[in-house]
Amino acid sequence: MTIEPRTPGTDQLRILFLVSAHNGLSQRAFVALTELGYEVTVAVVNSPEAMEAAVDEHDPELIVCPFLKTMIPESIWARRRCLVVHPGPRGDRGPSSLDWAIELGMAEWGVSVIQATGEVDGGPVWATRSFPMRGGGKSSLYRHEVRRAAIGALLEAIAKIRGGGTPLKASHPSQPVPMARARPLMTQDRRAIDWSSDSTVRVLRKVRAAEGSPGVLDVIAGCEFHLFGAHPEQTLRGRPGEIVARRDGAICRATTDGAVWLTHMKQRDDPPHRYFKLPATRALALAGVELEVPHVGVAIDAPARLDSTYREILYAERGRVGYLRFDFYNGAMSTDQCRRLHEAYEYARRRSQTRVIVLMGGRDYFSNGMHLNLIEASDDPAAESWRNLIAIDDLVQAVIETDSHLVVSALAGDAAAGGVPFAVAADFVVASEDVVLNPYYQHMGGLYGSEYWTYLLPRRVGAAMAARLVGPPFDPIGAGEAVRLGLLDMVFGATLAGFNTRTRALAEGLAREPEFTDALERKRRRRAEDEAVKPLHAYRSEELAPSHECFFGPDQIYHEARHRFVHKLPAPRISPFHDVREEQTHVARPTLRSHGAR
Repeated sequence: MTIEPRTPGTDQLRILFLVSAHNGLSQRAFVALTELGYEVTVAVVNSPEAMEAAVDEHDPELIVCPFLKTMIPESIWARRRCLVVHPGPRGDRGPSSLDWAIELGMAEWGVSVIQATGEVDGGPVWATRSFPMRGGGKSSLYRHEVRRAAIGALLEAIAKIRGGGTPLKASHPSQPVPMARARPLMTQDRRAIDWSSDSTVRVLRKVRAAEGSPGVLDVIAGCEFHLFGAHPEQTLRGRPGEIVARRDGAICRATTDGAVWLTHMKQRDDPPHRYFKLPATRALALAGVELEVPHVGVAIDAPARLDSTYREILYAERGRVGYLRFDFYNGAMSTDQCRRLHEAYEYARRRSQTRVIVLMGGRDYFSNGMHLNLIEASDDPAAESWRNLIAIDDLVQAVIETDSHLVVSALAGDAAAGGVPFAVAADFVVASEDVVLNPYYQHMGGLYGSEYWTYLLPRRVGAAMAARLVGPPFDPIGAGEAVRLGLLDMVFGATLAGFNTRTRALAEGLAREPEFTDALERKRRRRAEDEAVKPLHAYRSEELAPSHECFFGPDQIYHEARHRFVHKLPAPRISPFHDVREEQTHVARPTLRSHGAR
């Protein structure tokens, strides 16, 4: 028997999230619901037995599945209402919904909140949203258009349930999107690239439809790889299928009418969990494939459209404002990327024509700190961890010590770990409305972290709150709460275009007199006062000492946690499922109940 919703005016529902992973969508849903006062628990599950154990443990009044790859058993959906977030419009069914939408070039797509039944994606639809498609990869669409639509539809569905409402009727005006129908799992046979006949547009569409997972399976020099991160190239040419150039870890491969850049690859797994995603040139090198192609660089300030070639770092000026864009895959920043970004920042700092520098990050992520995959793939992970952390510290130090410009961090996408103190090293920090922050480190085997967080976070939120933000419990923080805490200065822009417009207006306003002179003077005065109380190098030394022990000491907890993270191995636990808070340390522990709204 389905549990009936509470009547309006009573306490909020106890909600259990059943997820295959606590990803960006489930984190954003957690933030949205806890901010409304709901008591939400998140359980990561990988089997019907794990789901049943989680339900028995938490006894929820409503089950929500923002990201679940396993079918919910009848023993659960027949007794409790379960809402599944499906990344397809009403009428669409199947496990590869967004993949097919990209592959077929759909102009419009959607998200539906469906009540679980014994029929996959075939239950009653409680709410739906549509959105225009754009030319990005599946992961990027999922992080923005899908996420925004899903949160709106999910809140609508839960409000209906609490109010005693009913699912949408067949005659509801939100008709299915044209071509929305039941579709099968998209296989590698359908995804395969024919380099002898596929155009650039076709190759881009295939790789983008497989972005994130599973990638497009292909063969290079007799070795099988999954391909990720496709970008068009407007100038370079070659024999179709031929690798013609490399740049910043990516390879450029010729098509029938042009070329595409492929930034990341993963050697085909056999057995599972042996290989993981890496920059293309590194993946090829580890597989023993030698590249005898030129490195074709591009100046960071070379005028060109973003879709004309692959560029990780781009600098452009508009009036008295310099915009530094750095779009690193999944937000991870390797030692080399940090050093190149540092060089680009120093270039921006030397520009006397400008007064304001805007750190733009990328569309999907601002920064997620160290590049754990490349660290895992290095010959000496401890030494590479240390080099990576030092390179990030050098970059953050440069931002902190900038006394010639005002600096704005503009977060269009999420930030995590060391990416959060990197962002708040700026004088002004703004974010789009649906950004989620995960400022903690310690889930990675107790890593202490650096990036001057012991200086940067307390001066914004106080010492006690700073300690809470980087330690357990590891709850994601929404942009609205981050403003209330003082971690962010402003939140605006429901879309990327709106966010960029507001950011540009803010930066141009800061560059005007007398705002610029007054703000720069206040900045210099505060930095001098802070330095007199405690020098910046003291914070760095104090942070790096425990991090060095974490990397090089006898305890291997960090290295074990990083290995599990990179290889997507489950955390050790004593229950068949785990609450996300079991990941607070490497030690297995009983499942803990999540709190509700703060």
